[in-house]
Amino acid sequence: MKKKFVLIITLVFCMGVFNVSAQKIKGAIIGGTNLSQVDGDEVFGFRKLGWNVGVAAIVPIGNNFSLSLENSFSQKGAYQKTQYSDSIYSGEYSLKLNYVEIPVMIHYTDRDIITVGTGLAWARLLSADEEENSGATTPYTDQVKFNKNDLLWKFDIRFRLIDKLKMNIQYSYSLKNIRERVFTPPSSNEEWSRKQYNNLITFRLIYVFNEKPSLKKSNTN
Repeated sequence: MKKKFVLIITLVFCMGVFNVSAQKIKGAIIGGTNLSQVDGDEVFGFRKLGWNVGVAAIVPIGNNFSLSLENSFSQKGAYQKTQYSDSIYSGEYSLKLNYVEIPVMIHYTDRDIITVGTGLAWARLLSADEEENSGATTPYTDQVKFNKNDLLWKFDIRFRLIDKLKMNIQYSYSLKNIRERVFTPPSSNEEWSRKQYNNLITFRLIYVFNEKPSLKKSNTN
């Protein structure tokens, strides 16, 4: 899956480059924060904070469209604070997932102010750290590891703040499960399994190089 996806995004990106007419490829540096959760872990809420930093190449296509290829480091996971203070099973849960991501996205810019886009991203898991019940129970990663590869769908919106600086809000969701887990409550022999997916909202600042400022019309006599 990894090789096919990398090949597809490379071909799409090259097609965009070859279709650029007298326009510069733009570079960008990106930094911000992920608010993430893992669907299917019985822990709810976007409570896990993590870094999202990277670089990108942006290829203009015509007047309003652009194609971007990004390479970023993204921290995901889940978190739940202690639920039961008088029990060995505290209910506390912490999951830290570190990924390198390669998103390819197509964007549309309206009036040089708002940019909306969508695309796919291949992510490679660098490390996983899972802790359950404040360390009182063995983490499930000792039994079943997370998948090394993740494929995500992304929706992206950007607002120009000043000149070349933009505010970016992005939503991402796994298209394929990152792990399947079996749950066994301490007080019961009943078991059930759930597939797990990365689910996150990202807030970032994007600084774009080689971007021409908007041409402002002036009234002349």
